[in-house]
Amino acid sequence: MNIKPVGDRLLVKAVKEEETTKSGIVLPESVSKEKRTEGEIIAIGSGEKVSQLGLKVGQKVLYSKYGGDEIKIGEEEHKIIGHEDVLAIIE
Repeated sequence: MNIKPVGDRLLVKAVKEEETTKSGIVLPESVSKEKRTEGEIIAIGSGEKVSQLGLKVGQKVLYSKYGGDEIKIGEEEHKIIGHEDVLAIIE
């Protein structure tokens, strides 16, 4: 399936993070109660506002916790978010 966001939207693949306690126990993703807010840009729409942000496919970004719409492509979780939901670029 090939998805291309329209306008000022981005397709972001959620980054899976393992959490480790202070004692070294790795917690599985199912234990995490907080939604992930970090993702990798998979596709960018052609809107003017999103192009002004200077984002590129492959960059990692932080986005609003409850922003965007969740979709599944294959077995992987993705989000379609608007330009206003992008909080920061991770370098």
